[in-house]
Amino acid sequence: MANYFSIILTVVTLIAGALWLFDALVLKKKRAAGEPQNSITEFGQSVFPVLAIILVVRTFLYEPFQIPSGSMMPTLLKGDFILVEKYAYGLHDPVFQKEIVETGKPERGDIAVFKYPLEPSIDYIKRVIGLPGDRIIYRDKSLYIEPKCKAGENCNAIRVENVMVDNAPVYYSGGSALTTYEADLGSVKHRILLDSRVSPRVPYYFKQAGTQPTEFVVPEGHYFAMGDNRDNSEDSRYWGFVPEENLVGKAVFMWMSFEMDRSSESILPQWVPTGIRFERLGSIE
Repeated sequence: MANYFSIILTVVTLIAGALWLFDALVLKKKRAAGEPQNSITEFGQSVFPVLAIILVVRTFLYEPFQIPSGSMMPTLLKGDFILVEKYAYGLHDPVFQKEIVETGKPERGDIAVFKYPLEPSIDYIKRVIGLPGDRIIYRDKSLYIEPKCKAGENCNAIRVENVMVDNAPVYYSGGSALTTYEADLGSVKHRILLDSRVSPRVPYYFKQAGTQPTEFVVPEGHYFAMGDNRDNSEDSRYWGFVPEENLVGKAVFMWMSFEMDRSSESILPQWVPTGIRFERLGSIE
């Protein structure tokens, strides 16, 4: 089920469109005879084009999202505002989110927005690590990927090397500094964070029948997603796989980024930004 805003926007647009159509087919003739325009139909006539454009853009092209947490640091920070490309993973209707036209599938390394499988009313954003048929191994904070191979192909397993990044900005979790590494997924290189204080949480991992506790085989029609802030992310390691029908779109552009480090002693609310991070604006990788 689509989120409530999409449903409300669709209903309001349809009502405004009905008023506009009624005015064009019925009331316009009466106005030609000297009858004044009804205020309600006049309102529908004026707002329908605007609502229709917003609905089309938001449903099929781009939708804005705000990053609510630090699970995707250092790639995305709390206070970032991004645009999500809705048509990247197919065109969907605005109410039931059923695919109308297939336009593409997630690729390894994509930053994807999706409906949280355990609570579809909540949007999550993570990086796509595993594709359908892949075997994902996350052991001792090291990532291994065994891609699904088609008949006749020679597919090699990917060991994602974590190379420490020197002179990287310092990020914190609970007052402790995190270490920045560069991870190479083969087609995409990106930075991740690891917390040396945190031991692997294997007992809390999602348990899949027929696999080891640190291994996951991605079912057909599903994806394995992880946060770049590895030790501070609730992702596929803990709740399983992302169904294809839960995909919302691909994060492609950052249009605003606010500093959100207001002191608890400030007289202003914590949600009031303290500054703008202009250097972060642009394409997302």
